[in-house]
Amino acid sequence: MKLNTNSNFYTLIYITVIIVVVALMLSIASGALKSRQNANVELDKKKQILLSLPAVELKGADIEKTYAQFIEKMVLLNYDGDIIKENVDFNYVPTKEEFPLYIANVEGQTKYIIPLNGAGLWGAIWGYIALNDDKNTVYGVYFSHASETPGLGSNIVEKPFRQPFEGKHILNAAREFVSVAIEKKGQKANGREQVDAISGGTITSKGVEAMLENSMREYEKFFNR
Repeated sequence: MKLNTNSNFYTLIYITVIIVVVALMLSIASGALKSRQNANVELDKKKQILLSLPAVELKGADIEKTYAQFIEKMVLLNYDGDIIKENVDFNYVPTKEEFPLYIANVEGQTKYIIPLNGAGLWGAIWGYIALNDDKNTVYGVYFSHASETPGLGSNIVEKPFRQPFEGKHILNAAREFVSVAIEKKGQKANGREQVDAISGGTITSKGVEAMLENSMREYEKFFNR
């Protein structure tokens, strides 16, 4: 029996077949791209971790090889600052009771890298802070953002904002955790070392200050072990 190509039934079948074919093609394409997307996300995260280490040159570098060269392992800590898991898989998602710590070796010196998460003026901010083996002196920092104001709050990613953190201390003389303050020029923080806030980006700068304090607070007992 010859199918009537002018009928509603034919049109319905034709549209259904097209939809199924397109959906199948999109599914195949999505599956093929997923692994590549995941690999790119992982590579970007490794690059951000390395950017918290000022002595590591990344221009033109192979990120995977550089990461393997400088980052010895990732471990998980508990609230008491004890290592509860060693050599953790890079893509492992910690629970609320597990705190990730990256251990690096730069020029023969141990560096402890702590992930940071917070909120800026318009959205999420994040980054990493690297401490020397005294667990007190800041070796380097890296910050990034989702949607901070271009030319103002977005400058948290730039070296002029990040470099002044180097050499600051997160503990006071009594080895109590106090973090690092971020203040407008001319203002002074009480009992804490400080860096200058971004001119015109005070709210984002204060978001970074809160992020540092809140994220590192979970590692307070580790700092004194």
